[in-house]
Amino acid sequence: MNFSFQPISFQSVLSVTELNRCAREILEHTLPLLWICGEISNLKQYPSGHWYFSLKDTNAQVRCVMFHHKNQYLSWQPKDGMQVEVHALATLYEARGEFQLTVENIRRAGLGLLYEAFERLKAKLEQAGLFDPAHKKALPGFPRQVGIITSLNTAALRDVLTTLHRRMPSLPVIIYPAPVQGEGAAAKIATAIQLAVKRAECDVLILCRGGGSIEDLWAFNEEMVAQAIYACSIPIVTGIGHETDFTIADFVADIRAPTPTGAAQIVSPNAQEISNHLRHLSLRMQHGMQRGIERRMQMIDLHAHRLLHPGERVLNQLKHLQHLRERLSNAGLRRTEACRWQLSEFNRRLHASTPHIPFLLKQQYDMALRLRRTAAQRLEILKNNLQHQQAHLTHLNPQSVLARGYSITYTADGQILRDSERIHSGDDIRVTFAQGWAQAKVTDTGK
Repeated sequence: MNFSFQPISFQSVLSVTELNRCAREILEHTLPLLWICGEISNLKQYPSGHWYFSLKDTNAQVRCVMFHHKNQYLSWQPKDGMQVEVHALATLYEARGEFQLTVENIRRAGLGLLYEAFERLKAKLEQAGLFDPAHKKALPGFPRQVGIITSLNTAALRDVLTTLHRRMPSLPVIIYPAPVQGEGAAAKIATAIQLAVKRAECDVLILCRGGGSIEDLWAFNEEMVAQAIYACSIPIVTGIGHETDFTIADFVADIRAPTPTGAAQIVSPNAQEISNHLRHLSLRMQHGMQRGIERRMQMIDLHAHRLLHPGERVLNQLKHLQHLRERLSNAGLRRTEACRWQLSEFNRRLHASTPHIPFLLKQQYDMALRLRRTAAQRLEILKNNLQHQQAHLTHLNPQSVLARGYSITYTADGQILRDSERIHSGDDIRVTFAQGWAQAKVTDTGK
């Protein structure tokens, strides 16, 4: 079974209600009505007549609801622990955001020998790959000729022919007669399929018969029929029994129709496509209205279940009041304790910040003594440095050299004269002594 849906992108932030509504619509529009088997548990019947229960197996469970207008026609009473099969629509209960099944019909699960044989053969063929979707062939959009494999004296054949003529009167039909019930029917059905393949005169085949019990439909649960369908090169559509009937042939066929009439509708194109589309929209609207009414009925049951007795509500309010009183008392005690702790902390910090006068006075005296000692040491160092610099200056003073009998000679422009070649006879010079100076004129020079 192939389910698909287009992803939805939203440009704005959704509320919880909008999210649940979108999820419900995706579930209801994507998944068709399904048959699900499991065990009933926690079955509850409300005064409104609606049934609420869980359907479970060894690994999972799902919540189910069956409304009164559906379960009132059931001829037996379900109980906890029963193995059943439910025909249900997967949906979401928006008020609580819970996934659930809305049950349309319910039946006891078959546990007979035929059912066990059916399950064994189904598992065998599924493991062999006969049900693989990759092997299924697509139906032609406009078949040139349709073949029907069924019994000639059945109402199903008349229904198929009537439907094909109504939908497309010009469509040619070839009938490959084969018994659909009784001993040897399976072999003859397989032979008819092989004959249709050999003659290759049809674009699509319809394998059909009317409704019946599992024994009546057993010819379509035989392995030889499944192998013939699997080997058939022509697309096959099955329309066997009613909508709730499933056979091995349905799983192997390229498409399974709920009824013979449905098979005829699938293989034949319809000129009234727009009208069918409008009818489909109308059906969806009716289903939507029905689901809305059912959801509101379910909400009424939920509110009725939540309704409390006034005395119980008063008792709950008294308990809540007592709880608030205790919280208020505890809050007052915690506040008093916090203030006491804060006061103690302030006292500790105040004592820690009180000055110690004798200690500070002693500290001041010691610092003054250190200052005087440091200043005296610094002055002594500066005095020694001054005496050293004075002695050095005295040693370098040119006046001391002059005092020993030397003199300094300057040219007329005030430059110190160190070489006799810089002056000539008749030049004026100036001579500086330790005491005073003299102006002179050069009479001669030499080396």
